[in-house]
Amino acid sequence: MVPGVPLPPEIQLAQRLAGNEQVTRDRALRKLRKYIEARSQRATGGFTPDELLKVWKGLFYCMWMQDKPLQQEELGRTIAQLVHAFHTTEAQHQFLKAFWQTMIREWVGIDRLRLDKFYMLMRMVLSESLKAVKARGWDERQIEQLLELLTTEILNPDSQAPSGVKSHFLEIFLEELAKVGAAELTADQNLQFIDPFCQIAARTKDSLVLHKIIQSIFQTIVEQAPLAIEDIMNELDTQSGEGEASDGDDGEASDGDDGEASDSDDGEASDGDDGDVADSDDGDVADDDDGDVADDDDGDDDDGDSNKSSEGEEDMQDTPPKKLPAGTVHRAGPEADKEQAWDDEENTGPVLQFDYEALANRLFKLASRQSTPSQNRKRLYKVIQKLRELAGGTFPEDDVPEKAYKKMLEGRRERKKKKKRLPKPQPQNKEAGSEAESSSADPGPGKKRKRNRKTDEKAGQGGPPGKRRKPGARAKGAGAQQPKKRTQSSQSAE
Repeated sequence: MVPGVPLPPEIQLAQRLAGNEQVTRDRALRKLRKYIEARSQRATGGFTPDELLKVWKGLFYCMWMQDKPLQQEELGRTIAQLVHAFHTTEAQHQFLKAFWQTMIREWVGIDRLRLDKFYMLMRMVLSESLKAVKARGWDERQIEQLLELLTTEILNPDSQAPSGVKSHFLEIFLEELAKVGAAELTADQNLQFIDPFCQIAARTKDSLVLHKIIQSIFQTIVEQAPLAIEDIMNELDTQSGEGEASDGDDGEASDGDDGEASDSDDGEASDGDDGDVADSDDGDVADDDDGDVADDDDGDDDDGDSNKSSEGEEDMQDTPPKKLPAGTVHRAGPEADKEQAWDDEENTGPVLQFDYEALANRLFKLASRQSTPSQNRKRLYKVIQKLRELAGGTFPEDDVPEKAYKKMLEGRRERKKKKKRLPKPQPQNKEAGSEAESSSADPGPGKKRKRNRKTDEKAGQGGPPGKRRKPGARAKGAGAQQPKKRTQSSQSAE
């Protein structure tokens, strides 16, 4: 019997990564990282594109088999950090290229229940790829290589990437770039990062890609412009404040620290530590190291209210109060809730800095070409106009004043309340009912019939309903009709 040929290590690891048991998958993932670190030390990178595709297929189904949300996040972070196990930039880019090719190939088979965790995996891999560029000092060549890889595999019309992959990538790119490099990147470097999106927006024929680029890239830049200016002002204020604080601390520290700190520390520490601990045995209040208050069994409170205290109050005194995190302000009431919600909406995280005039000139240069489709040119010109307004100091919030905006919101709320009001009940009075019927513009055929019947009955009793007659006239009319009927009956009897 011929012995079986052993499978390559990539296939063996991929099979274990897609196993049913979590212990097997975790062990295979740890072995894969060690295997990548050992093999990528070669000058060529150690992996071929086909081998990396096999590895990523195993990682894809490793994520597929994980159903618990917290463990999904941990697994996604572990998989994304595998890019740092490669020692060369070319090997890292090959690994990232295999990931995006795997996502494009397997995207159609992902159901809606597993879609969110693969969205999260895409976000984490993009974040780690940007961190890899950050580790090399935001080198211009490294940035160009990464952007070329992403645009070729995702946004290029020949890439055959699904619309879901394109849309999600465009939605998260600027956000992840801000998280990783907002504190270090300059306006020129940020312009270099979004230059491929400008080129694609000028030449693409896909309306979805054009809409997502304008909405997720350019519109986000316009909306975050006031926050970017505010960050610059805060940074300048902090720098000036640190300079003043350093000058003041040097003078005060030399004068007051030697005298006051020595006296207070020596006196209070000696009196408090020796006296309080000794007095605690006799029944007084003793201070712990953390500053909490501990009551003895025989001791009394300082206010003399020990007789009124209960066991529940003692438990509450023993438990230390919850401390709010630094930077938070305690508010009470519905207005405070509204302010807190408004603050949460304004807290958008780190914001990138841009040169709006340079970005507008770059877009105008691309949009004014003859090869640019007319629809793309129209939409880009609108973006260019907004960017030039920002460069001139006009922000989007200045178009509508705050008071007018509040009035608009109040008017909308009043209209909604009017729509929600129930119709008023119809009056029960007969005269009011007849007036309501007469005031209607187009009564239905059934109402017309009822009206005709009522008018006929009233006419038979004594004329039209609208005119008033004397009682004698009504009696005469009634008496004039009765003899006619009697004559007819008498003739029939004869």
